[in-house]
Amino acid sequence: ENPNVHWNDVGGLDSLKEILKETIEWPMKYKDEFTKLGIKPSKGILLYGPPGTGKTLLAKAIATESQANFISVKGPSLINMYLGESEKGIRKIFEKARQSAPTVIFFDEIDSMAPRRSTGSRTSERMVNMLLSEMDGLEKMREVIIIAATNRPDVLDPALVRPGRFDRKVSLDMPDVEGRKAILKIHAKGKPF
Repeated sequence: ENPNVHWNDVGGLDSLKEILKETIEWPMKYKDEFTKLGIKPSKGILLYGPPGTGKTLLAKAIATESQANFISVKGPSLINMYLGESEKGIRKIFEKARQSAPTVIFFDEIDSMAPRRSTGSRTSERMVNMLLSEMDGLEKMREVIIIAATNRPDVLDPALVRPGRFDRKVSLDMPDVEGRKAILKIHAKGKPF
């Protein structure tokens, strides 16, 4: 999908927008300069915070502003009771991303599909293993970035959040007064208020 969400549709969160621009948008837009300088872009970003803080909206905005395709995946939708089907779903997502690069893959509620392997089921263990192997294969996949969102970063498998996978972890809090004013302005645009 090609979302139609721009930076000016996101109220507040200015410092987080800058982090996302530097981490995702710049490497996609200025890949030649990054290559000349020998800078390897981040493979993935983990957005975490309470529900309703704008994690999905930020992911859509970064895809739009980076002029990248957007693949949105709800974590629980990949869980399948049949052996191997969950892993097959993950593999297909990454295949699609490689074929349609530049692409942003957005895993919403990643904690449901990638909990600590010692505490999850056999299915979730296999899903974590498949996700790790696909992320490690990203060396060959140019212009594919992964954004994951959760409100429970403490339950994620530690192997996911080590350097080389989700390189950046970004916390989103409830908006402050200025952020709330910016959100209100966006929603009140074109309305008598």
